[in-house]
Amino acid sequence: MSVQSKGMPASEGWTAGRRLRAFYTLTKPRVNTLIVFCAVIGMFLAVPGGFPEPWIVIAATIGIAFVAGAAAAMNCLIEARIDAHMARTRARPLPSGEVAGAETLIFAGLLGGAGLLILYLWVNPLTMWLTLATFVGYAIIYTVFLKPRTSQNIVIGGASGAMPPVLGWAAATGEVSSDALLLFLIIFVWTPPHFWALALYRSEDYARAGLPMLPVTHGSEHTRLSILLYTCLLIGVTLLPFASRMSGWIYLVAAIVLGAGFLRHAWMLYRCYSDAQARRTFRYSIAYLFALFAALLVDHYAAY
Repeated sequence: MSVQSKGMPASEGWTAGRRLRAFYTLTKPRVNTLIVFCAVIGMFLAVPGGFPEPWIVIAATIGIAFVAGAAAAMNCLIEARIDAHMARTRARPLPSGEVAGAETLIFAGLLGGAGLLILYLWVNPLTMWLTLATFVGYAIIYTVFLKPRTSQNIVIGGASGAMPPVLGWAAATGEVSSDALLLFLIIFVWTPPHFWALALYRSEDYARAGLPMLPVTHGSEHTRLSILLYTCLLIGVTLLPFASRMSGWIYLVAAIVLGAGFLRHAWMLYRCYSDAQARRTFRYSIAYLFALFAALLVDHYAAY
């Protein structure tokens, strides 16, 4: 049955659909997917030799996704003027005028509030409070205070982005263990080389927007060296789950192979820069984190 046959003009149906997509875009779904994936892995890794309760997984996944989406929407709202000056972001719903600031604020409040309520009622209060702290860390501390003021914004602000597996762990167990903090550390160290690869080929955008990203304040060569050094540190950090007996040989082999691939990209980026290589490094860093956490999960269940 067509939209028109229900009494709604086709143009109005198209407009409504476009606005729904605009609100969905505010939640940064691609970033949110990685956040939720790491949180879910944390839930499963937290339960030795078994599986977390299905309703906990469902409720925690929805709650964390809602709050992460709300944080992304707040980020878009706060940075709307900055986004309007950047080629990568000027088509986002706020700079393009598809949604208004007040609408975004209400949307973020409702979405985040619903997510926190779900976590409190159907998961546990610890997960709710940790998720709220993550929201504040990203939407307020990083976006408002760190990003426009220091070139180390992504290093310090990366703490909020590294929280998803800790949230998942807390959801499944009601506590935060040393193993959960190892997962946090992996993402924390992964974040700078991941983001700086993007910042390299978008440095003109950041300069035009007046943001002190590392390539803008310290130049390309310094940033490429930083990526290389952080990648070396990351490889060392990813060996800690094996050293602490959190994981076994399957994960160790995967970590070494994936780390070698990341190091190769970082070395090529350092030795001979091109925007294309920076893009390849950025894309590999995303696939790297997905694969690394997937290897942790496979190893976890292969041991039982």
